[in-house]
Amino acid sequence: QVQLVESGGGLVQAGGSLRLSCAASGRSFSGYAAGWFRQAPGKEREFVAGTSWSGGRTYYADSVKGRFTIAITISRDNAKNTMYLQMNSLNPEDTAVYYCAAKNGPGVSMRPEDYNVWGQGTKVTVTP
Repeated sequence: QVQLVESGGGLVQAGGSLRLSCAASGRSFSGYAAGWFRQAPGKEREFVAGTSWSGGRTYYADSVKGRFTIAITISRDNAKNTMYLQMNSLNPEDTAVYYCAAKNGPGVSMRPEDYNVWGQGTKVTVTP
């Protein structure tokens, strides 16, 4: 079973940057797709960015396009892989709990219900 652990959240002023990490372990990730989602208080969980775990095409929500970058590093033995979300030019509307997620199959989906493995979430707060 794949396990995901996020880190890197915190408090930042508007215009600042943060990098989130998602450490994945438990099995080979060949054939998986992965993504970042976020959930602000009182709102539904929404797609932020996604990619196949092999690091192919990337996809972004319009609200973060040009500001956020998703990337994956794969260990030589494929035993531990890490997904990142570099977030630049943050604004208060980016405040949320951010989750990384993985799904069977290489196709990226923007629907949270298509992902079967989730991390515990990391909180990002952007102050004006």
